[in-house]
Amino acid sequence: MSPSRASLRRVPRRAAVLAAALAAGTLALAGCTGQQAGPSGGDSNIVQGTGEITRVAAADRQQAPDLTGEGTHGEQLALADYRGQVVVLNVWGSWCAPCRAEAPNLAKVAADTAGQDVQFLGINTRDRDVVNAQRFDERFGIEYPSFFDPSGRLILEFPRGSLSPQAIPSTLIIDREGRIAVRALKPLSEEDLRAALDPVIAEK
Repeated sequence: MSPSRASLRRVPRRAAVLAAALAAGTLALAGCTGQQAGPSGGDSNIVQGTGEITRVAAADRQQAPDLTGEGTHGEQLALADYRGQVVVLNVWGSWCAPCRAEAPNLAKVAADTAGQDVQFLGINTRDRDVVNAQRFDERFGIEYPSFFDPSGRLILEFPRGSLSPQAIPSTLIIDREGRIAVRALKPLSEEDLRAALDPVIAEK
């Protein structure tokens, strides 16, 4: 006896649900291990964070890797160039709605702390075209530089088990000695960012 039309309709629907679940699992794994989850193309590529802000005592901090690469405006960037300053390192993509939501907060705090030995720096990831990143900067008044890292290569330089920026968006605050003092796996409000950053600025 041939299967009914209802049962035939259920098979592709069940297959679609399974495929979606597998894709979501792959994306979650990418966020935890640092593997690339796929190119930009919409908010489906967001690796959601846990919402946690982790603060590390000075004695327990790990060094950030020596990131180097080309910026979104063609300049050469190196994280080590900012040693001696507090660095706010934000991972973002122009395609990412939470990144767009937090961008004005980052721009404002960056401007407000410019005279306090604080350097903001971005890692633009999964944008296939650098023009998208440049337009993002213009739209949100971002004046600090960003690495152009469409493949996620720089994120993979953080050792497994370290406080890596394993979500999009995510933010690290790096102390004057180049050590990771804070990790935020969430889009940051202005208040969140100031509360995390001010104690690191105050360190001597």
